[in-house]
Amino acid sequence: MSAPSYNITASFRRPMPTIPTASSFPTDPAALLQTPPGLLDDLDPLAEYRAEFHLPRAEDGSPLLYFVGNSLGLQPRSARALVEEEMDAWARLGVEGHFKKEHPWMSYHEALSEQMAAVVGGLPDEVVIMNSLTVNLHLMLVSFFRPTASRFKIVMEAQAFPSDRYAVVSQLEHHGLDPAEALVMLPPRPGEVTLRTEDIVAYLDREGASVAVVLLGGVNYYTGQAFDLQKITEAAHAKGCIAGFDCAHAAGNLALQLHDWDVDFAVWCTYKYLNAGPGALAGCFIHQRHARRSDLPRFAGWWGHDKATRFLMPDTFTPISSAEGWQLSNPPILSLAPLRASLALFAAAGMPALRNKSKHLTGYLSALIEDRAGEAVEILTPSEPDQRGAQLSLRVRRDARRVFEHLSKEGVLCDWREPDAIRVAPAPLYNYFTEVYRFVEILQAAL
Repeated sequence: MSAPSYNITASFRRPMPTIPTASSFPTDPAALLQTPPGLLDDLDPLAEYRAEFHLPRAEDGSPLLYFVGNSLGLQPRSARALVEEEMDAWARLGVEGHFKKEHPWMSYHEALSEQMAAVVGGLPDEVVIMNSLTVNLHLMLVSFFRPTASRFKIVMEAQAFPSDRYAVVSQLEHHGLDPAEALVMLPPRPGEVTLRTEDIVAYLDREGASVAVVLLGGVNYYTGQAFDLQKITEAAHAKGCIAGFDCAHAAGNLALQLHDWDVDFAVWCTYKYLNAGPGALAGCFIHQRHARRSDLPRFAGWWGHDKATRFLMPDTFTPISSAEGWQLSNPPILSLAPLRASLALFAAAGMPALRNKSKHLTGYLSALIEDRAGEAVEILTPSEPDQRGAQLSLRVRRDARRVFEHLSKEGVLCDWREPDAIRVAPAPLYNYFTEVYRFVEILQAAL
């Protein structure tokens, strides 16, 4: 295969060429099972992108089977050069690097926001790269959680990521509210693992007048369930609630349309499917109707001040009329550079093509497990492609921890989540169908 025709070191403001979204993958699970995995890789229009990443290797030099992009994405090969480019600029230019270079530091984050907006389905002025996910969540709750005597509840899903719960509880307590009354954790039905959309909607129809904010994960970190953000947002707005989402496991994974779905706000990290490196800066979406409001309460910092007068150092804060108005400090350029490398790949591949491959790749994994290990393994993640992303959460019925340890010993990098889930996430940018096939072979041996 020839290398993809894009130039990572070229100006990342230019639109990147995209590949066709159509593929000749078999759509029927039975046909997928009957197709040799090597042929599926040959049919894959994204297969070339694997060469753009560093692959973790075993002691003998062979690549490991890496299925933990839902925890930490792989390093783009171009990331090191882009970091070194900024190191060199710092050495040559010092403070003048803010202005006198091809990608000046003053506006470095702006083009990244444009590319990130394409990934999450936002407008450029609705998206900003800043802080960490939980910091951004706190900033959003400062602006959008304005409890009253009658409307004071925050609704989350049971088994939400712990950091989100900690943040929400601290916000409730900050307002003098009792989390036992003000925090609603919606559970699945008895005997079920995932939360039905109709049950979320029914709760809001019944109790929405007391709900201030609906805050769900775009994809639940434990089960891998992808929520119907559009329907949930519509149900929330019908009752006057704010709709916000933690998209840590959705950004770069699902085909999000945050603007068109009328989502109020969303936050996400960039070190998972977005491959920006450990502890990388996070993303934040604020719908245009809010982002352009200067009257919204917020915690302010100088980098969110109107750019025209920022360096006049005025006493009064005037927010930028976009999501950038929530910025606190100037961003760390050395942390943005790896994200620049990854977003160039996303721009070249395009989310429609990535999502198309992901549905087939995860569908292949699901079909193989059902066919070869169905009696011993329960798939917790919904079977409908629109209700899941790249992750399958597996519950092994016997000796689950031993099975996980066997997978690790055999060169499989997936992860364990208490009490009994093995999470496997084939990422469409760098995983092969042959790797999925090999994983199931190893799983069979472990069972």
